[in-house]
Amino acid sequence: MNWDWNYARQVFPEIVGNGLLVTIEATVLGSILAYVLGLGLALLRRSPVRIVSGLAWAFIEIIRSTPLIVQVFFAFFVLPDIGLKFDALTTGVIVIGLHYATYTAEVYRAGIEAVPPGQWEAAKALSLPRARTWLAVILPQAIPRVLPALGNYSISLLKETPILLTIGVLDIVGAAYQAGSRAFRYPEPITIAGVLFLVLSYSASLLVRRLERRVATH
Repeated sequence: MNWDWNYARQVFPEIVGNGLLVTIEATVLGSILAYVLGLGLALLRRSPVRIVSGLAWAFIEIIRSTPLIVQVFFAFFVLPDIGLKFDALTTGVIVIGLHYATYTAEVYRAGIEAVPPGQWEAAKALSLPRARTWLAVILPQAIPRVLPALGNYSISLLKETPILLTIGVLDIVGAAYQAGSRAFRYPEPITIAGVLFLVLSYSASLLVRRLERRVATH
């Protein structure tokens, strides 16, 4: 099948206008959720209460050991039976954010463990409250160390968003497939979708590299 530039120009605005915004929205909201929940899980893993740290560990292992698409299907098709029902995009953002939170939790844990022990000892010597020790001493040193790794997970999350097509979320790939199905012609729209993902991923990787250099400099 020959490439049809006229058809490509025809479907391009639809793919960008419909799918691109959804992809960016799912990526940004999912990343924010992953960052916040990941930090919470990392702190729970370090809880002195064994049952709390054990439950956090079990939760992380369960989520990381099951496929993302199974989690998406479970949230969208099973949870409504017990009263937890959201629209497709909200469900997708929650699931994908929760899934990546289990990975960012390990990143946060590594950053926290990289803080020199002397910082903990100094905070204890000054009789700082536990909350202030975390907020004013430990986290300000740990989080900058892990920002590049968090950025890489956001790029991975971006490339996982087409999974949400399975529950009806029309991201870039979904919009391309929808456009191609009307004319029974897929090379142009699917290629456009691939190029858009390439541009988004490469642009994000450049930002992460710049962030890595900035953190290394400081």
